[in-house]
Amino acid sequence: MTLSWATTDTLDMPTVGTAVDILAGLADVPGGYGAKLRWTRQRAEAFRADFPSTGMPTSIATCPLVTLPYPTRFGLFRASRAIAPFLSITNRMLVVRWQESDGRGRVLLFEPSDHELGQYTPYFAELQRKTPGPLRALLVKEHGTVLGHLARLGIKPEEVDYLLFDHLHTQDLRRWVGTTQPQRDLNGDIRAAFPNAKVIVQRDELMGMADLHPLQRPWYQPSTFADISPEAFLPVEGSLVLGPGVAVVATPGHVFGNQTLVVNTSTGIWASSENAIATECLTPEHSTMPGLARWSSRWQQEVVLNANTIETTADQYNSIILEKTLVDRCQRNENFLQFFPSSELTGMWTNPGTNPTFSHGELTHQA
Repeated sequence: MTLSWATTDTLDMPTVGTAVDILAGLADVPGGYGAKLRWTRQRAEAFRADFPSTGMPTSIATCPLVTLPYPTRFGLFRASRAIAPFLSITNRMLVVRWQESDGRGRVLLFEPSDHELGQYTPYFAELQRKTPGPLRALLVKEHGTVLGHLARLGIKPEEVDYLLFDHLHTQDLRRWVGTTQPQRDLNGDIRAAFPNAKVIVQRDELMGMADLHPLQRPWYQPSTFADISPEAFLPVEGSLVLGPGVAVVATPGHVFGNQTLVVNTSTGIWASSENAIATECLTPEHSTMPGLARWSSRWQQEVVLNANTIETTADQYNSIILEKTLVDRCQRNENFLQFFPSSELTGMWTNPGTNPTFSHGELTHQA
């Protein structure tokens, strides 16, 4: 399978948002990962001080999609002492709205996962094959669909401007952005559910999908991108302010082109990604889950990564420190931060030892 358009230099770099220069230049920092970590903290603090001046979005709504099992050894990388081999995570979509300076309204969907098609990702397809049907029904719970949530919010599909994912693991976008040829598994349909939406994606990840490493292959569905027009994408490089109080920040590590949604709200700054699966993973010293606080202290690890792929683990660690530096303390419990995992750890009786100490559950804002 070849993504011919993803391997050429002709893939346009459309203008979207305003570049965050203070966060540019990480690759050029001399020295090792320790030097890059110090640079990251300093630059994140500078951006944190400036970001509120960009304003606030009009609203943010949280829309739960699906709860599903996920290996504990990935989600709580090396830290957990839970006996349960699996934990549960809930994937949620954020609907972010803002007004441009000319008064035009914008709608961004963060993590609008088509979880029906996402189950065919090689890793999860194999996991499903090995799990008896009755047990799957117990462990997997569907909460809603992307289009169903938008209808509830009164948003028409044609009003959606941007689709944004922290990374493209598990994603199949064909229903959302359409295809250039009929799709046999979609009953020949080529239409886009979101005819005016563009997918904001880091160019590094888009290029990398054209030639996946064996460690990456279990987590992507590259064949589903073969018949998507390049015009569906807005490839970007680095961090951008997209609108008032809305930014996408490059956070490489989990994948090379990982990115984080950062928003300024009435309670302060929030960040959302899948770099970690629980807010306590950014302050593990306050975690009551078995193993996390002790592991953090013993190994002087300030954060606990979500590490299903170990492409560049030190980069991911530094990226979570960037997220940790950017956000504000949670007003409900100051031991934890306003980091909202795009797939958040969810307690279930089937997974002893993995109940989160504290959960956000939702990220909402109304200007």
